[in-house]
Amino acid sequence: MLKLENVRTEIDSSQGIVVAVDGVVRWAGHADTAHQPASLAKVLTALVLLESGWQPDALVSISARAASVDGSRLGLRAGERAPARQLLEAALVPSANDACMALAEHAGGGDLQAFVARMNARAAALGMQHSHFMHPCGLDDPAQYTTPNDLLRLAEAAMRVPEFARIVALRAGEVRTDRGRRLAFRSSNALLDRYEGADGLKTGQTRLAGKCVIAHVRRQGTEVFVVLLDAPDRWWSAVILADEVFDAAPR
Repeated sequence: MLKLENVRTEIDSSQGIVVAVDGVVRWAGHADTAHQPASLAKVLTALVLLESGWQPDALVSISARAASVDGSRLGLRAGERAPARQLLEAALVPSANDACMALAEHAGGGDLQAFVARMNARAAALGMQHSHFMHPCGLDDPAQYTTPNDLLRLAEAAMRVPEFARIVALRAGEVRTDRGRRLAFRSSNALLDRYEGADGLKTGQTRLAGKCVIAHVRRQGTEVFVVLLDAPDRWWSAVILADEVFDAAPR
């Protein structure tokens, strides 16, 4: 039986929520309210990369700026190089900002703002009317914002790209640099291996954004997206909301 009080509790406890089932929004709260994206911005970064002459085996140079970027880092060092595929896995799976920055700089020919302009152009093409990005990794910026509805559009588009879907389902991996270093990583998505059918998608957390997640679950022929922004307990919230969907499904 559908326990609507559970849904209301989760909506009230976050600053933004959308739950979509097979392409249809089932529940939403503050769905068009502007909010910092945190590392959920990396979904757009990855989509732009994968749609723009992606060369997975290209060696990407790590700049001093990328190696010293704020937030979560893999530990890449300035001057070394690593394959683009491995760096994208590191940017999406453990949410490594140094890997993300290196890829954006590489794709932008060293011009980070040129790459960000491409992000905003792609967002506009997706119909993300209430979003504007200032940083490929989603670091806090007063001029940067998005909404749960816009992130749902983005997530749906990204999951239609097979390479993106493969990467966000990974539990672990490693980056091997041209200097012989092997940097292992594990997924920041606590739902993988812990919730039946969970196969992605992206986590994020900054001071202004709070704890955020886009969760993706496939089970019993049903596809569910859960977008949560500034959720005090994003993992339990995502589980409760997905459970409500599957508990209500015909058997």
